[in-house]
Amino acid sequence: MNEDRENNQGEGNVTAAKAYNEKTQDFVETANVEAHAREAAKALDSEEGKLLRDAEEQARKKAREEDPQVKRTR
Repeated sequence: MNEDRENNQGEGNVTAAKAYNEKTQDFVETANVEAHAREAAKALDSEEGKLLRDAEEQARKKAREEDPQVKRTR
């Protein structure tokens, strides 16, 4: 348990942020982005497309909602 506390950086986890940034940069520099874009376009044009668009709409609705756990004074 003590080791878990020492490894827990809480919000703003520098180690996780650094790893994410490195992997993202690596992907941007080495991935065939155009191939991924073509694959995504094919998925949108397939039977899976409706599911993908519905999932995107659900995510957008949630993003617009206010977090019920955040108490704001107005």
